[in-house]
Amino acid sequence: MNFLKKVACLIEAISEWSGRLSAWLVLLMVLIIGYDVAMRYLFQSGSVALQELEWHLFAMIFLLGAAYTLKHDEHVRVDVIYQSRRVGERGRAWIDLLGSLFFLIPFCLLVISGSLPFVANAYRMQEGSPDPGGLPYRYLLKAMIIVGFSLLLLQGIAMMIRSLQRINSGSQEPGAAKADKQQEV
Repeated sequence: MNFLKKVACLIEAISEWSGRLSAWLVLLMVLIIGYDVAMRYLFQSGSVALQELEWHLFAMIFLLGAAYTLKHDEHVRVDVIYQSRRVGERGRAWIDLLGSLFFLIPFCLLVISGSLPFVANAYRMQEGSPDPGGLPYRYLLKAMIIVGFSLLLLQGIAMMIRSLQRINSGSQEPGAAKADKQQEV
């Protein structure tokens, strides 16, 4: 189990790194958008390449930030059952484990395997922007789909390891331990 804990820590460090990179990309995107807006409205000078760069950065932020978001438990989920008082820490660990095993990991594998031919075809064609003045090398952006979902897949594996550790820890839930002490008195 110590090996699995090290694997989870390594994966979480990668997710943390991808989140920090994503944060810097947000700053870069804001600066580019500010510059682009100023150029368009103050000087009536726009750039197709800058506009494409903005949505390329947005896509990269989303794809690189997904694993970080999952690591910090800030992802979207229906919390009706998960946050219920009846579901304790071990119950949440089971939900995380089963959700990762049956939904997150298969979905990531599906997206990765489905995007491989998509990216390979774009690379073979040396796909670039169809717009005049647009950015070349669009296949690099498409490759970010594989990178982003691979990072999400890894973080899903780390979440499964952490869930197994919580399930196997045998520790009681905070409320249960307090209730046991009150019953003893």
